[in-house]
Amino acid sequence: MKKYAIGIDYGTLSARALLVDLTTGAEAAVSEYVYKKPLLTGADFSGIAPDAAAALQDPQDYLDALGQTIRAVLAEAGAEPVQVVGIGMDVTSSTVLPVDENAEPLCFSAAFRNEPEAYLKLWKHHSAQPEADALTALAETRQEPWLPVYGGKVSSEWFFPKLLEVYHKAPDVYNAMFRYVETADWLTWVLTGQEVHSACMAGYKSLWKGKYPDRAFWAAADPGFADVIGTKVAEAVHPTGTKAGVLTEKGAALTGLLPGTAVAVPIIDAHAALPGAGVVEDGKLMMIIGTSTCHIVMNKEEKAVPGICGSVLDGVAPGYAAYEAGQPCVGDCLGWFMQNCLPESYTAAARAAGKTNFDYLNEKAAQIPAGENGVLVLDWWNGNRSPLADFDLSGLILGLTLRTKPEEIYRAIIEATAFGTKMIVDLYREHGVEIRELVASGGIPRKNPFFMQIYADVLGQEITVAKSRQAGALGSAVFAAVSSGYFATLPEAAAVMAEKCDTVYRPNPEHTAKYEKQYAEYKTLCDYFGRGGNDVMKRSVRRTANVRRV
Repeated sequence: MKKYAIGIDYGTLSARALLVDLTTGAEAAVSEYVYKKPLLTGADFSGIAPDAAAALQDPQDYLDALGQTIRAVLAEAGAEPVQVVGIGMDVTSSTVLPVDENAEPLCFSAAFRNEPEAYLKLWKHHSAQPEADALTALAETRQEPWLPVYGGKVSSEWFFPKLLEVYHKAPDVYNAMFRYVETADWLTWVLTGQEVHSACMAGYKSLWKGKYPDRAFWAAADPGFADVIGTKVAEAVHPTGTKAGVLTEKGAALTGLLPGTAVAVPIIDAHAALPGAGVVEDGKLMMIIGTSTCHIVMNKEEKAVPGICGSVLDGVAPGYAAYEAGQPCVGDCLGWFMQNCLPESYTAAARAAGKTNFDYLNEKAAQIPAGENGVLVLDWWNGNRSPLADFDLSGLILGLTLRTKPEEIYRAIIEATAFGTKMIVDLYREHGVEIRELVASGGIPRKNPFFMQIYADVLGQEITVAKSRQAGALGSAVFAAVSSGYFATLPEAAAVMAEKCDTVYRPNPEHTAKYEKQYAEYKTLCDYFGRGGNDVMKRSVRRTANVRRV
């Protein structure tokens, strides 16, 4: 009888379940659930308007995704629940929510249904920037030893700024919650009945380095926040790839699987992509490119690298320190351009040619010689994660004239995101983190060769693309197979299950040389507008205060 593992990958807009044959490594079936409410707005509340920088979701979508996608992959493959040895999950992080002692989200209760702070905060929720700035300043003053490991700044995308925001804006929610949890940990809790917290989530997003910052730090942040550890935040965390527990009757009813099925400790979505692409050793930089990009590389030693999102020993594979950096606006930036800046004449021409808008623009942008685009962009539409960790920054398009064409702006946006990636690669190397190979996964590398060739040319290095279109879900399935005991180790499981790379983009040396000049200009702009030379890119951001009761 065939045996399977299931990986569930929760992204920004949808969730995907993947059923993997553990004998052959074949992907037997995949199913996607698109969230009904990908982003809550003021229309979803009465009398309260979320902050303009908020990114809130309804956790019910995450539960519905579990129930629908798992049943769908079993049906598609003709598999029975008894054949599934385990399930694993990955979720964007830090995506967090408050729950009661039964793991019930507070926003499900009548008392908090209309309170934005009771809902799930997505990773790109940035309205906690004041809290992040305050925690950074406090850590600098106190010379906290963990701060350099996190690149020298606390990000508004992380766990504690979001929790501190709840404390400040909605003390009734803070007092009512039993725990504030990562969504991945919450889902695991729902399925197993066990409160288990992932070391991957805690290590990268919650300032956990074997333990959380001490009580004195939190008391200095706010006296009422002093006892947050051990009350609102559980102290115990568990290693990635281990067994969190097994499905309870409730978990089985939700998923359609059998009680007793193993459930793996969850992992961050980007990090799950590494074993999904067979990356289980050091020196290989994994770029997970989609709405945003994460850049993860493993090293045999843990070193302080300024401007990154953090490093965690055993964060992905045992025995290695895994480093994470990122860009918060990549596919999102191209989506913004398509939705707001593409003339109707271009859309009509693409339609007449039987092409998508992206394909049409790629063809036109490809006619512009590399390194000779007259437009230069700072890709900070959603702030800057690495190396500046400043989400109050805004974007810039430089060099516009009356002759500028849409394809020039489009190409410049792609080039800017490539320059941002090169800054991260250079940062790693400058601080002793070896990068021998570049591997890409995610939606864009599979769909947009023009985009990927620009990246290869800018970086001056070959880029291989993971074969699986579901690298995150595949990685979660790998962890599920290991945690169930079907495979003894991560490398053993990856050797069977991970899809080998099947596409390679090779740099054009002539293009690389030309891009070096543009890259130098990009770095000059980054330093000037991002490091205090001129804060106009911060002042230009229009953020509205979070209106409480109107």
